[in-house]
Amino acid sequence: MEEDPLSEGEGDPVVKEVPVPPEEKEHVGPLTRDTIVPGLSLLCRTGNGLAHAFVKLDLNDKKLSNIEALHKYVHLRFLDVSNNHLTDLSSLTSLTQLLWLKIDNNAVSSFQKLPLDQFPYLQWLSLARNQLEDMEGLGGTALESLNLIGNRIQRVHGLQYGHLTNLVILELRGNRLDTTDGIYLPNLRRLYLAQNVIKRLEGLERLERLTTLHLRDNQLETLDGISPSMTSLQYLNVRGNLIYRQKALQSLVPLSSTLRALVISDNPLADTGDYRIGVLTCLMHLERLDKEPISPAERAETQERIKVMQ
Repeated sequence: MEEDPLSEGEGDPVVKEVPVPPEEKEHVGPLTRDTIVPGLSLLCRTGNGLAHAFVKLDLNDKKLSNIEALHKYVHLRFLDVSNNHLTDLSSLTSLTQLLWLKIDNNAVSSFQKLPLDQFPYLQWLSLARNQLEDMEGLGGTALESLNLIGNRIQRVHGLQYGHLTNLVILELRGNRLDTTDGIYLPNLRRLYLAQNVIKRLEGLERLERLTTLHLRDNQLETLDGISPSMTSLQYLNVRGNLIYRQKALQSLVPLSSTLRALVISDNPLADTGDYRIGVLTCLMHLERLDKEPISPAERAETQERIKVMQ
């Protein structure tokens, strides 16, 4: 199985919003050409091939309150406006050539102000640590990776296949979700839902191509809702939940032929001395449990236990 660096690590911690100190507020202002020019780079041919233009712009941490001046830079493909004070992104609608857009650590509260369907080539988007409360208006048929870490999203609405046909990576760590329901994205491969308050696994039967599911630090007591239709699932992380009965593992048995790595430490179930053997009796094909490889001795002991049980 190919190593998944995101799933193997613990991921970036959710960073809380830091109030702007009074002495900095007086320097917050609109974007000007004097700020734009030093941040431009990557000279490329324009879309029609008849000229050249800079297609990359870095405006990270420039104390910007609006970016209306960008509407003339229609050839931009890569844009970083992170760590500013932006609420309105409507001025980006003229940048139809964007491939990559990073808007982390701002004050964006709605996708209605960022009509993604107007960006036909946008493949990567990050709006981590903003003030989003829902996902209404979210779209973009070219979008492959979406990062919404550390917002205020309580319910997943709007994640429909017709609007996000190519999305394969979805980051929703550190929000306020209490259920997984609402994600109808059959092409999704990696789903990161750690550090929410999820109590129920719902709607997962639609995610038939999902390979990675990260649910660390939620409030799950069972794994009911893991569907037999999730036949591509290889990595599951449910560390730091409230799972206390081995019976919960029965939901994973239909996936035992594909599931290769399970992280279940910091659950009450893992407090028993031989719980690794108990897990293996249900999931014989696991290669790693709590990120530790299954040893030959553990496999042999599991086989003996299964014989006794029969």
